[in-house]
Amino acid sequence: MKRLLFVFILLAVVSSAVAQVRYFDERYVSTLSFLNPVLINPGATGNAGTHQVIVNYKNKWATFPGTPKSYLVSYDGPVADRLGFGVLASSDTNGSLETTKLQGSLSYTIESPKNVIGAGFSAEYINHNLAGDVLTHRYVDAGDAIILDRSAGNGFFDVSVGAQGLYDKTISYGISLPSLVSSSIGNSDDTFTREIGFIANVGYIYSSGDATFEPSVFVKQLNNVPFHADINLLGRFIDDKLRGGITYTVGGDKRLGFLVGATFNAMGLNYSYNASRHDFQTYNNGSHEFSLRFDIGGGKKKVDAEGMEMMPETKTERVLEGINN
Repeated sequence: MKRLLFVFILLAVVSSAVAQVRYFDERYVSTLSFLNPVLINPGATGNAGTHQVIVNYKNKWATFPGTPKSYLVSYDGPVADRLGFGVLASSDTNGSLETTKLQGSLSYTIESPKNVIGAGFSAEYINHNLAGDVLTHRYVDAGDAIILDRSAGNGFFDVSVGAQGLYDKTISYGISLPSLVSSSIGNSDDTFTREIGFIANVGYIYSSGDATFEPSVFVKQLNNVPFHADINLLGRFIDDKLRGGITYTVGGDKRLGFLVGATFNAMGLNYSYNASRHDFQTYNNGSHEFSLRFDIGGGKKKVDAEGMEMMPETKTERVLEGINN
């Protein structure tokens, strides 16, 4: 049965190469976007107030042959008064489909007595291609012109916009329009259909003693990804030295996820496990995602422990909470 499913996935990837050149929105990959919104929303760039590096690894459908695996490295931080800058590189393999992304983003922070919001945009290069071993597979015609073209890769230049904010230090909100502008590179004769997608989120921050609880909802309509919503509950304890969370996803993607994490000085470590409620879950060991966050120093603005309130930076203070923690 596993072998048949593996062949089915391979054929599905190859047939999709014939049908279109744009496959999916890579913002769908991470299940920790509610913890690190900078990964999906350019408006969150630099909002943590410190220079931070995020390293992410995800293995979806673990133990099943050819499972999707994703690697991501990002940096973001403040570079001037109210201005944030970030870069991101990611690689995703899904069977024989390989996706690479390079991104640069800028954001500008606007403050008022009750509201702080960062508005930003990102310029992105995305490349989809088929793995080289596809040409040697027994079910594939190595001389097929379309397969050869897809093996060489299809590149795209995208521009995305977004905003991420905090109202009255308690209500977080955001909206992102991924790939609002998209242009094919070097394949002017190719045509592809693309949906205008969005990611919208809203949450509430409730503090009680040494604990902070953050329920949130992320609604996602992405290119070639079924509509779904993540319902999250994140708990931070002992000044965010320990944290835990749960995610329940409804819609096209049905899953239940759990998060545990800890902060050690300037390093944050997080692990999440997700189990699908689809029948395919019986053939794999669920999804595992690991995330490291390194705080490598402050900038010209910082975020206090309750959110996005700006204050002068000092050498000894560290940011332990905020929208991007």
